[in-house]
Amino acid sequence: MNHLKNERNYSPHTISNYGRDLNFLVGFIKGKKLDRLTAREYLLALEKHHYSRRSIARKLSAARSYFRYLMREKEVGQNPFQNLVTPKLPRKLPNFLYPEEMKSLLDAPETEKPAGLRDRAILEVIYGTGIRVIEVARLNLANVDFEEGEIRVFGKGSKERIVIFGSHAGRAMKEYLAKARPALLSGAKTNAFFLGRRGTRLSTRQIERLILLYAKKAGVHKKVTPHTLRHSFATHLLEGGADLRMVQELLGHVSLSTTQVYTHVTKERLKKVYDDAHPRAR
Repeated sequence: MNHLKNERNYSPHTISNYGRDLNFLVGFIKGKKLDRLTAREYLLALEKHHYSRRSIARKLSAARSYFRYLMREKEVGQNPFQNLVTPKLPRKLPNFLYPEEMKSLLDAPETEKPAGLRDRAILEVIYGTGIRVIEVARLNLANVDFEEGEIRVFGKGSKERIVIFGSHAGRAMKEYLAKARPALLSGAKTNAFFLGRRGTRLSTRQIERLILLYAKKAGVHKKVTPHTLRHSFATHLLEGGADLRMVQELLGHVSLSTTQVYTHVTKERLKKVYDDAHPRAR
């Protein structure tokens, strides 16, 4: 756990999941010989406990990672989970908004009020950059470079990357800083970019709630989360002809295969347009 926290910079949520998974593993292997047969028995035990495929895949990944660490520390000589086949996960297509739905959402905040100016800036920043909700919450004043049109963000594992923002997000952020942030600050001192009513940093939960609120107000009949805006950012970029590797870089994905799910989204949309429009489609 200390290694994951101090050397790998994992989030508290991820560390907590690893802890639960490894405690389950340790309970299972106690007194057993550490070999591939035991690893296989562990997989069967997980299936008997009726864990979902996603949970089984996560627990096996934690076991694999743990034994890699033990091998590096010279505590064990082999990784019994190394070649154990993980159950295939069903590919879940990400939820996204169509451009007209996105526009309704962006227009929903009441910009006559400080909170409305802040909320519009948040929506524009997430949709305009594709950053995660935790990255929005962690934003500091010094992270935004208006001259270059760039934001320095700290993502999973505290990895740093640069994202680009356009004119709409830039205008919304400048208006928020000029007219709303001083009112929200209420005499407090903080370098946090987005503030709540008491002049403190907005939490991820608060950002999630306000997005849900504006989605209802905009009449968007879907479950809308910050990740929906991130999905929409990626989908709209690819539909506009952006290169997949560029989108991978902007999203902060380590693997290109993670980004490739958005190509499936665009294909699904193409099929729908074809089915709706072509007289010989059905």
